[in-house]
Amino acid sequence: MKILVTGGAGFIGANLCRALAERHDVIVLDDLSTGRPANLGPVDVDLQVGSVLDPSVLRRACRGVAAIVHLAAVPSVPRSLEDPRRSHDTNVTGTVAVLDAARDVGAHVVLASSSSVYGRNPVLPKAEGLVCRPSSPYAVSKLAAESYAAAYRTSFGLETIAFRFFNVFGPLQAPDHAYAAVIPAFASAALRGLPLTVHGDGTQTRDFTYVDTVVRVLAQAVTGRTTSETPVNLAFGTRTSLNDLVRLLEEELGHRLKVRYRPPRRGDVQHSQACPDTLRSLFPAISPVPLRPGLRRTLSWLRNTVAMPDQEVLA
Repeated sequence: MKILVTGGAGFIGANLCRALAERHDVIVLDDLSTGRPANLGPVDVDLQVGSVLDPSVLRRACRGVAAIVHLAAVPSVPRSLEDPRRSHDTNVTGTVAVLDAARDVGAHVVLASSSSVYGRNPVLPKAEGLVCRPSSPYAVSKLAAESYAAAYRTSFGLETIAFRFFNVFGPLQAPDHAYAAVIPAFASAALRGLPLTVHGDGTQTRDFTYVDTVVRVLAQAVTGRTTSETPVNLAFGTRTSLNDLVRLLEEELGHRLKVRYRPPRRGDVQHSQACPDTLRSLFPAISPVPLRPGLRRTLSWLRNTVAMPDQEVLA
């Protein structure tokens, strides 16, 4: 199968490409604004540098593809608060461009959405039928993107499935920038002997999902041409507080860690936990990698492959 992965040089994309390239022809389209060619290493892919917002580049990348995994996005809530228009242009307009390109070639589309779409809705666990109350421009952009996918399915018969990712972590996830996700940021700081910065009181909870689990689901969705009328949570219903995450890191590293508490950040939600019923019904053979072994593998990767700059990393 010939498969296009937009954003394929990013963290999740590169892990997915490593798995898909073992059996399929993989094209990567990435503007390298956050992705890095080094993430793909020796993987046999056709890397095309460009934006999904460039019609000629997107059209060329889509030639002959049977499936598109659309991961290209401007990630992170804080980024969207600083530049809402950029998040909208890439995450919404870019998604419409990909859906139109998929229509032209008859490709099946697997789309990345986010648990952030649930926003301020306090109900736990988060089932796909809940009313979404997004609290950041990023969350709105992801809700719009998945809504467009559903509309293209209904209006044009396009085969689509949108996954709501919940706090994905693992190797290749950058720890060394201002928007770093919490696990790589905590782990990197811990390995360098720096204080871990917690925004809030640390009681906020997340449904952490190891990247290998995500890759297995995405790969199976592509090869099985799986579709869904509604978005699908891609997480398995775990709930870990940031304080508990610190304790797990201390147990893995064998020493106490210094933690600094700062005020909560705008746009952050207090609790996040997926209802995994739809995911389990569509992918019954997939079991998640638990948090502790996933954390152990992430620490090992950070120790072995990432240069640790001498500066504080915020989470």
